Amino acid sequence: MTLLLNCDLGESFGAWTMGMDEQVMPHIDQANIACGFHAGDPLIMAHTLKLAAAHGVMVGAHPSYPDLVGFGRRSMNCSADEVRALVLYQLSALDGMAACQQQQVQYVKPHGALYNDMMAKPLVRETLMATVASYHRPIKLMLQATPDAEQHRAEAQQHGIELWFEAFADRCYDDDGKLLSRAQKGAVHDHNKMMAQVRQLAEQGSVTTVGGHTLELHVDTLCVHGDNAAGVAAIAGIRALLKKAE
Repeated sequence: MTLLLNCDLGESFGAWTMGMDEQVMPHIDQANIACGFHAGDPLIMAHTLKLAAAHGVMVGAHPSYPDLVGFGRRSMNCSADEVRALVLYQLSALDGMAACQQQQVQYVKPHGALYNDMMAKPLVRETLMATVASYHRPIKLMLQATPDAEQHRAEAQQHGIELWFEAFADRCYDDDGKLLSRAQKGAVHDHNKMMAQVRQLAEQGSVTTVGGHTLELHVDTLCVHGDNAAGVAAIAGIRALLKKAE
């Protein structure tokens, strides 16, 4: 399985710095850029786009609920019309800024609670798919690879859009294919378990769940995190491992 690497970037805001974007960008294929509703601001967006261009990295919009204080991690009771408008607003802002730098946003990856709601609530997922389909040109939607991938692909086909399925390098999976809650012990892998999971995904197209079961997943892209020096080193290690597995 050939895997791309994606990472959430551009999440600084004003005088507040988050992440190590300059160090991460050389090692990834896709940058999910915050659009101002959970993090990021116009200057950060422009800088992150420029950084992605310098390293030949594909860019995607990373929209969220309007929740700066909660970093987009709190679900909001938005109507379908509100979800459509807030996603299009953020996507259009990033895509417009990208166009000014001769770039183009290639996909949408919802952030935080909006992502979780997309995976758990069919109405939210339907709304997001319809929103992406309504954009003025073709654009892809990124969502979590689960055993329901074929159902999700069929839903996307009804809207005429393409999907990218992602897995998570450092997260443990429960036996149903969902991410193990962070409230549970072992939800986030240590370095050795993370590298073993990446190797298993690349070579076998599967993960081992918390219960010890083998779960086959169709995965196009692997989400990694580079919030600190150890995370950046891990991403470089994952890149090297994937090249060796090709």
